[in-house]
Amino acid sequence: MKRFLSSLLLAILLSGPAFADCYADYKAKRDNPLRLHYGVIELPEAACSTDAARSEIDSRIGRDGWQLLTVVSVFDENGLNQRREAAGDFFLRY
Repeated sequence: MKRFLSSLLLAILLSGPAFADCYADYKAKRDNPLRLHYGVIELPEAACSTDAARSEIDSRIGRDGWQLLTVVSVFDENGLNQRREAAGDFFLRY
């Protein structure tokens, strides 16, 4: 029985990628003058939740003076194309 369970576990682990790609869409702003943007960003596996994405996005966009307002959602590659047009220049920019 142990051999069977070990073999089954090994087969599951080797059957394909364990994690899908992870993305988030967000809203950000810059002051003086006020500028707003909506963006889509690719995230590492460790930041693939709304809470974890917040600090990852904030640190990346903050380098260019943007302030994160909100993380709209976290999603996989299936939601990517439907957000491309809305994100414009901020589609996978950071």
